[in-house]
Amino acid sequence: MTLSRTVVSLTLAVISATPAPAQESAKPEVMILTTGGTIASRVGAPMTEGDSLVGAVPQLLDHAEIRVEEFSRIGSSQMTPAHWLGLAKRIGELFGEDSALTGVVVTHGTDTMEETAFFLNLTVRDRRPVVLVGSMRSANEISADGPANLLNAVRVGVSAAAIGKGVLVVLNEDVSAARDVWKTDNRRVDTFQSPELGYIGVADPDTVLFYREPLRPHTTASEFDVTGLDSLPTVELVYDYTGFDGSAIEEIVGRAPDGIVVATFAGGRMSAGARRGVEAALEAGIPLVIASRVPGGRIVGDPAADEPIVVARDLPPHKARILLMLALTRSREVAELQCIFDTY
Repeated sequence: MTLSRTVVSLTLAVISATPAPAQESAKPEVMILTTGGTIASRVGAPMTEGDSLVGAVPQLLDHAEIRVEEFSRIGSSQMTPAHWLGLAKRIGELFGEDSALTGVVVTHGTDTMEETAFFLNLTVRDRRPVVLVGSMRSANEISADGPANLLNAVRVGVSAAAIGKGVLVVLNEDVSAARDVWKTDNRRVDTFQSPELGYIGVADPDTVLFYREPLRPHTTASEFDVTGLDSLPTVELVYDYTGFDGSAIEEIVGRAPDGIVVATFAGGRMSAGARRGVEAALEAGIPLVIASRVPGGRIVGDPAADEPIVVARDLPPHKARILLMLALTRSREVAELQCIFDTY
């Protein structure tokens, strides 16, 4: 898939006419990649261009030298795996081209932010900070949260403590690890939370503090390399429910995807219909992952001990889909896929 995108690069001008003192040390460099989303939106008006979005927050210049590149201008509900690949490659290019670049901030809509963050967490092969940021309120709503969120994202992006922490999500002064974060509310500004493991840090007014770090492999410790890929394996996601007859899985099997994730009940238990669909997928030789639709807890033990099924453990279904897409670039063997899910 070929992405059409408009790229705008610039360095924000310092508003004050007073020259900086000669002894002042150089500021860190941050690239802001804009993709659209609510943070770039105004109610009743077209979505704001990337350079205008960033230029509306001149306080960013207190913390970094800023460059801006518009990667896309879409709502994040329109994000695709092709966009993920393009973002991962572009971030890799930016880090490869500029050793002085301190970090990258990606402005993004909130609908799929946690998915993009998790994908980048597994595919950006650099220890320097990559921070995703968005807003829950449009720019012309009362108490718009976008400018403060963007400022805090840059502050996190230039923090030495953020190096090696993997891809981060910053909203509402909270810092979350990409693997752990969930969007939990449709409107509240505190929607992005890590319900099971908690925030990784905070962006307080006086400093950025980290209280823990993710131990699962990410970025430079990840085995996934997408630089040579033009597309990702096709993985479908199906939701189990009371009275499900399994026909949706059987229909998907007929399309011969590369893999299927089934969002089952807690603990990997599933309806009789889902069981029939799973058996059809296994007969067709399609790699299949079962994940729990319950927000908390791991799928413990091996609920599919007698079948070649991969267990997602504590990854939610939508993130299990991402990991399976990447895992299938490495192997289709169930034992190897399970090892990947147990590792990441």
